[in-house]
Amino acid sequence: MGKNSKFDREEVIDKAINLYWNSGFHGTSMRTLQNEIDMRPGSIYATFGSKEGLFKEALIRYTQLGREQLTECRRKADSPVNALKSFMIERVKLAQKASPTCMCLLVKSVAELTDNNAELLAQARESLKTMESGFEELIIAAQAAGEIDKTKDSQNLARHIQIYFSGIRSYIRVYGDTVPIAEMFDDLFQHHPFTYSSH
Repeated sequence: MGKNSKFDREEVIDKAINLYWNSGFHGTSMRTLQNEIDMRPGSIYATFGSKEGLFKEALIRYTQLGREQLTECRRKADSPVNALKSFMIERVKLAQKASPTCMCLLVKSVAELTDNNAELLAQARESLKTMESGFEELIIAAQAAGEIDKTKDSQNLARHIQIYFSGIRSYIRVYGDTVPIAEMFDDLFQHHPFTYSSH
C-alpha cells in the first residue's frame, strides 16, 4: 500500500512539473493545478501542505530526474565528456517537447521567483547547485581520463558548463530548430577553458 502511494505521489508531482514548467509558479492557478493533477484543493493541502509545497517537491523531483539522467548518460557513453554532451542534447530535446520556452525549469524558476517566495527561490538555487555538482563529477572523471586539462579548476569548469547550457537553451528559444545543437556542444569542449594549454 505504501509503495502504491509512493508511485501515485510521484505521478502527481510529474504532472505538476509539466504544468509549472509550462506556466511558471505564478502563472499556475489552483484551479488549473487541481484539474491537471486530478486532486481537489483539500487533497492538495492535505498531501503537500500548499501550492508552494507541491512546487517545492516538483523542483526536487525535477532535479532528481536530471541527476538520474546524467548518471544514465555516463553509463551509456564511452567517455565522461561524451556523457556530458549526450546529457545536454537530451535535456534540450526534452525541454523542446515539454516546455514552450525550452528553458530549464530551475533557471526559469530563479528568474520568476522573488524574495516573497524565499523558500522556493532557495530550493531552485540549491537544485541548480546540485546539477552543477553533477557536471563537476563528470569533469573530474574527464580530467582523470585525459580529456580535459587537469590543471583547470573543476568547479569553475562546471560553472562554465552551467552558464553555457543555460545560454544555449535561451538561444534556442529565439532560433528554434535552426540551431545546430550537437555541433555547438562539441565546440564547447574543443575550446578554452577545457582544452590543454599549448605551452
